[in-house]
Amino acid sequence: YSGGLDTSVILPWLKDNFPGCKVIAFAAELGQGDELEGIKKKALASGADKCIVKDLREEFAEQYCFPMLKSGAVYESQYLLGTSIARPLIAKYQVDVAHAEGADAVSHGATGKGNDQVRFELTIKAFAPEMPIIAPWRIWDMQSREDEIAYLEARNIPVPMKKSDSYSRDENLWHISHEGLDLENPANEPKYDTLLKLSVTPEAAPDHEEYVELSFERGVPVALNGKKASALDLVLALNAIGGKNGIGTIDLVENRVVGMKSRGVYETPGGTIIHFAHEQLEHLCLDRPTWCFKQQVALQFADILYNGTWYTPLREALSAFVDATQRAITGTVRVKLYKGNLIAAGVESPYSLYNASIASFATGEIYSHKDAEGFINLFGLPIKVRALMERSLKESGRESVFAGGRD
Repeated sequence: YSGGLDTSVILPWLKDNFPGCKVIAFAAELGQGDELEGIKKKALASGADKCIVKDLREEFAEQYCFPMLKSGAVYESQYLLGTSIARPLIAKYQVDVAHAEGADAVSHGATGKGNDQVRFELTIKAFAPEMPIIAPWRIWDMQSREDEIAYLEARNIPVPMKKSDSYSRDENLWHISHEGLDLENPANEPKYDTLLKLSVTPEAAPDHEEYVELSFERGVPVALNGKKASALDLVLALNAIGGKNGIGTIDLVENRVVGMKSRGVYETPGGTIIHFAHEQLEHLCLDRPTWCFKQQVALQFADILYNGTWYTPLREALSAFVDATQRAITGTVRVKLYKGNLIAAGVESPYSLYNASIASFATGEIYSHKDAEGFINLFGLPIKVRALMERSLKESGRESVFAGGRD
């Protein structure tokens, strides 16, 4: 139960359609800001018999956001998976509450077109395979958010939004997403001045740069500008810094799990800075084969998160690989923020693989320029052998097998 439109409707709907049953609302505090203010009072006023709220912010940052960060997961090249990574944690605790309260079933507010129904229900199946799941959006008669608003108004239940601002939003410590209304037409430019909640547009950002310095230990950010900070405090601080500098807002048409495309605007100010800084440190400290293979793992990890298959053997195995790669990802990264831009401004690590005596244009003792000739001869041997074969074919009047031919 988030207190938003969908779940506000679901509480009375459950009471109407399952007469005599008790309905317990579960809310997870994941950094929604003032969204959870008065949540218990609101739930009871909407028909709940009881409302349970759990503060999961530290666990969310440490056990979910940062493992995702270490993997380098980005969905479809842009989305930093802020909603996706939260769903497994919410559903896991929902199951815990259901068991503790002796519930006969669980319910959620995800629509039958969305990704979250998959993410919630796969987690529920992982922890309570016997538990029935009620998904109202898949079985009720309401077809739109306007229908939901009318349903609440008919029962004198306060509507938790204005009709003129009924974007579908999901906010947590890592990000906020916006969907619906004018965004449903990809030809429309988002109304950023009124849409954004965590950030400003680059045009409204300060006319001067701001530097941040992030320190990492084994791939995990542990300090901001030289001061140690908890996972929660660090992300909150970077959200404020990134937000005022217009960092981390994307407009994306993406492929949903269920097969359709959808369009959303995502604000991830702090997470974008952390992801960028972490990547700079990996460039410095990972060898080439590990870096290349980790990019493949990042793509797979992103799909796992997006699809809601967090609690699976594959994710656990990939996390083990990721953790092994992060042993050397310790150091400090300096980043310049300016009007929506992230600019690398220096990186250092005791595990740096950058060797100035080798990389310098000056000849050093470790690397001889002459060695490159033998390397190129061996590296280019397949190209040379093929070229000789092609020449032989041409001289004998036979057809070339080289794609596209050669003149």
